[in-house]
Amino acid sequence: MTADDGDVTTGRGGDVPLPRMLCDTDALAALTDAPAGALWRLAESGRQLDANVVRIPPGRQVDTHREPDLDVLLLVLAGEGSLTAPDGTRALRAGALMWLPHGSTRALAAGGQGLTYLTVHRRRPGMQIKSPDVTAPSADRPQ
Repeated sequence: MTADDGDVTTGRGGDVPLPRMLCDTDALAALTDAPAGALWRLAESGRQLDANVVRIPPGRQVDTHREPDLDVLLLVLAGEGSLTAPDGTRALRAGALMWLPHGSTRALAAGGQGLTYLTVHRRRPGMQIKSPDVTAPSADRPQ
């Protein structure tokens, strides 16, 4: 469900980023028979954020988990369900905007209509492959 407005991300001279339409979340949310998982992911190069539109089918859930490093915003786009945290369970419905602070524990469960939501958080750094540690020369040891 990506927008049709092309892949033009820069202005004159190619160095000025431009805003653009990424997807139609209403169309994604209307996919009531969509499979579980990410229906859309932000994939633009040079981005500072990660975002996903996720679908949990009716009666299914995301088990209890904890995000140690990143705050997450969760916006319910369609359906209904619940978010369970150590302080209780909150009903979720379209339009609910939740802040999930880093370090918090939560579980999500879809109701009878399923649950479709958008998450946004700071981008995680990519995996880096490094050489094995080599002992650096010291002032006490000749090279």
